[in-house]
Amino acid sequence: MNLFSDIRASVMEALETMTSMGELPEGLPTDDVTVEPPRDSAHGDMATNAALVFAKRARSRPRDIAEILAGHLVGDPRIESAEVAGPGFLNIRLADGIWSGLVDAVSNSGNYGRSDMGAGKRINVEYVSANPTGPLHVGHGRGAVFGDALASLLEFVGYDVTREYYINDGGAQVDVLARSAFERYREACGLAPEIADGMYPGSYLMFVGEALVELYGETLLDQPEETWLGDVRDFATDRMMDMIREDLGTLGVGMDVFFSEKSLYGSGRIDSALSSLSERGLIYEGVLDPPKGKMPDDWEPRRQTLFRSTGHGDDMDRPVRKSDGSWTYFASDIAYHFDKISRGYDTLINVFGADHGGYVKRMKAVVSALSDSNVPLDIKLIQLVRLYRNGAPFKMSKRKGNFVTLRDVVDRVGPDVTRLVMLMRRNDAALDFDLDRVLEQSRDNPVFYIQYAHARVRSVLRRAGELGIPTDQPSRIEDAAELAVARKIAEWPRLVETAARSHEPHRVAFYLRELASEFHALWNRGNEFPGLRFVQEGDIATSAGKIALPKAVGIVISSGLGILGVTPAEHMH
Repeated sequence: MNLFSDIRASVMEALETMTSMGELPEGLPTDDVTVEPPRDSAHGDMATNAALVFAKRARSRPRDIAEILAGHLVGDPRIESAEVAGPGFLNIRLADGIWSGLVDAVSNSGNYGRSDMGAGKRINVEYVSANPTGPLHVGHGRGAVFGDALASLLEFVGYDVTREYYINDGGAQVDVLARSAFERYREACGLAPEIADGMYPGSYLMFVGEALVELYGETLLDQPEETWLGDVRDFATDRMMDMIREDLGTLGVGMDVFFSEKSLYGSGRIDSALSSLSERGLIYEGVLDPPKGKMPDDWEPRRQTLFRSTGHGDDMDRPVRKSDGSWTYFASDIAYHFDKISRGYDTLINVFGADHGGYVKRMKAVVSALSDSNVPLDIKLIQLVRLYRNGAPFKMSKRKGNFVTLRDVVDRVGPDVTRLVMLMRRNDAALDFDLDRVLEQSRDNPVFYIQYAHARVRSVLRRAGELGIPTDQPSRIEDAAELAVARKIAEWPRLVETAARSHEPHRVAFYLRELASEFHALWNRGNEFPGLRFVQEGDIATSAGKIALPKAVGIVISSGLGILGVTPAEHMH
């Protein structure tokens, strides 16, 4: 049940009637017609912009169109009144019985808010994709939580989603990893490690060195680098990926696909992708002008093979092969996304760290080119996480390297708190994560506030069970505080679809906080006016008419937390 969608359908039917009666010209586009909550609930339950959308093309005053539309809408028994406001908005007030019916439908439903909006279309969400050179840091964790919640959100509205991790195991950084691991191998053999500048100094590689001793003994010590580099690189990369999978597991994040960059080299897949671009006339030999500002790593003042990226919205063309014949990093990115497109996805989503902002235009350009503009690519940038303790900047132990690990944060505050805190800000805004305040039991802590609302619902239902109060009886919505909760519940299906369309799971977290606020307000009003309490001791009949509302709240909060990957609290300690 989607009340906003249902009322929009009524608005659309009224507009069709107006067209058939000559009150509106034919052929007016209706995609921009919305029905949404008004800014001020005192103005009504819903508002539509239909008159404003049509006014210019209909050559009529918006208020005139709105007045006629209002006359048609009041014939709908669900609509109590429709009043014109401002320049031509139409405020709609629903009949009282609608809210009780909504609450009853939600409390007896197991899938409220789910939809088939996605219609089974296939979406690939690539996220984390951290270099396999060490444990995940807290910034990676934010990307992991965002990507995982986004994937769940898209599944909730009917998309077929693949969660994917791109393993950067084909570049120079994995050779540095191998050399760093070899020094830990020497250390495990009783020699002093020589950790040169540019190597990975973290003690997390010590277990790799010890494992290498178990596998090879001391036989690698006297071997030249070219003999052991490849084997040690593969061994260390595998062990780092095991660590990364374990770190992700602490957050409840699992991937469907781990795609190896190394698999692209020597397989002809890069050549195939570039041939596809060449067939479209987008590959040429040339010399790029020196870029303004910061010099990119792949710029050369010599002829090289270039992708005509400017033909698909980029600021400049991009090198794919250097003058020495070697591939650029971008070439492997092209091949990887060509592979994704070849797998038949309808939409691609990449979750990048904020430091990859410079790659957005070129990646969008190449996906547009490879798919003939048929496969959209949305790139979400994840801003930094700043750690605090009681309001002061905080740096944790650096025993594992020169960064704060995700595991340290999860071990301190738990996976549920970590996930919910990281989703209480937009992905493109920096996040302040206070390791102490996120555990406080106060209204200022959104994690506690949302979970406390669910725990209160569960306490009501447990008490109802103890007293034999049925939880499937028709509800009675009478007080303004009860109506406020019901109105917020009605927004859930619309909110979910809006969040899914914009690829913004933080909207779910924001909504849950608002719903929790309305519910706590009703709970507190029950402390002041006992007649509003959900359980009326000694009055089963009255209680039965009040239980559906908290039950519906619990269903929505549980669904929302499920999308965010957070376990709803049964009790608060």
